[in-house]
Amino acid sequence: MTTIVPTSEEDPFLAVVRFTSQLAWADAGPEAAEPEITRLCREAEESIVKEKWLELSTLMVTSAELVSSKISEKDLECTYTIICSIVKKVESPEEVLEIVKAIASKVAQQPSDKASLRLKILFNLYNLVDHPYARFQVYMKALTLAVDGKVTEYIVSSFKKIDNFLKEWNIDIKDQRELFLAIANVLKENKSLVNESLKFLTKYLATFSNEDAQVLDEAKEEAVRAVIEFVKASTIFQCDLLDLPAVAQLEKDAKYAPVYQLLKIFLTQRLNAYTEFQNANPEFLQSYGLADEDCVSKMRLLSLVDLASDESGKIPYASIKDALQVNEEDVELWIVKAITAKLIDCKMDQMNQVVIVSRSSEREFGTKQWQSLRTKLATWKDNISNIITTIESNKVTEEGSQASSSSAAAIQGLSVR
Repeated sequence: MTTIVPTSEEDPFLAVVRFTSQLAWADAGPEAAEPEITRLCREAEESIVKEKWLELSTLMVTSAELVSSKISEKDLECTYTIICSIVKKVESPEEVLEIVKAIASKVAQQPSDKASLRLKILFNLYNLVDHPYARFQVYMKALTLAVDGKVTEYIVSSFKKIDNFLKEWNIDIKDQRELFLAIANVLKENKSLVNESLKFLTKYLATFSNEDAQVLDEAKEEAVRAVIEFVKASTIFQCDLLDLPAVAQLEKDAKYAPVYQLLKIFLTQRLNAYTEFQNANPEFLQSYGLADEDCVSKMRLLSLVDLASDESGKIPYASIKDALQVNEEDVELWIVKAITAKLIDCKMDQMNQVVIVSRSSEREFGTKQWQSLRTKLATWKDNISNIITTIESNKVTEEGSQASSSSAAAIQGLSVR
C-alpha cells in the first residue's frame, strides 16, 4: 500500500491531492486518468498560490473521501492530518469556521467506514482549531458520528467537561439545546448510562423556560421521552421535570395528558393513586414500553419515602403495610430495599412495630422544598447563635470568677504581711 511521504520537492497539500487523485482514477486507464490528475493538481496549485484555503480544503476532502475505502487507516489518518492543518494557514475567523464545517461534514459523512478513526480525526481537528464556535461545530459532528458509527464509548468521557466547554464556546440557547439533546441521544445508546441520559435530556428541556407555545411544541416529544425514561428507570427516584414549562404543557395536551398525570403520581402521590391510574388507562403502560410490575415496585419505594417525610419521624408498620399494599411479613423487606436504595436512613423498632426515620430523600425539589430548606437553615443558624452566646457568657462569668479569686488572694496576702 502506498504511503504519503511529503518531501521538500512538493507541497504537502499538493502531494495529498496527487496521491488521492491517482488512486481515484487508477482504474480508468492512463489516457483518461492523466488529464484529470493534472487538472486537479493544477486547481490545487492555484488555490495554494492565491491562498484560497476554503477551495483547497473542499477539493482535498472530496478527493480523500473518494478513496477512503481503498486506503489503510494509517494513510487516511495521514491524509487528513495534512488536510486539517489548512486551518493554521487561515487568519480570518469566518473562513476558519467555513473550512472546519467543510472538513468535519465530509469526515462524518461515512460513519460505517473506519468510524473510530474518523472520530480521532475530528478530535485532532478540534485541537488544531482556536476558534471557539468552530470547535463547537466539530464537537457536534463528533457526536453525530459517534452515534451513527456506533462508537459512542470513545466520546462519553468528554461529557464530564461539558460545563467547561460551554464557558469556552459561549454558545446561544439554540445551540445549547442541540448540544444537550445530542448528548442525551449518545447516552441513550448505553443502558448503564440512563441516569446521565435523563440528566442531559432535562438540561435540554430546561432551555425552553421562557418560550411561547409554538416553540414549546418543539420539545413535546422529548418531554414525553424524559417522563417515560424517569418512570422506567429503577434507580432514579427524584427529578426536576414536573415544573418545567416544556413538560407542564403535556397536562393540557389531549394526547399526552396521561403522561403528565403519571409523572405527577410518581413525584407527588402514593401507590393507590397509581393503581387508580392503571385501572383507568389499561393500555397506557404497554404503549410506552412500561411494565406494571416495575412501576408498582418503584411506587412502593416512593410511597415509603412519602411516609418517611412526615415531621414526626416515626412510621407505624401498619401504615407501611397499607400504603405499600403488601403483607405484614413483607414490611421490613421493603424498608430494607428503601435503605439499600439510599432513599431513607432509619431504625426498625420491631418491639413497637415502628420505623424511626433520621433522613429521607425528596421526590422533587421545587419551591416547597427550597422553602423548607430555608426554614431549616434559619433554625440551624439561630441554634448556633444561641450556643455561641451561651459559650461567651460562660466564658465571661468564668473570667470574672477567676479575677475575683485573684484579688481576694492578693488582699489576703497583704493582710498577712
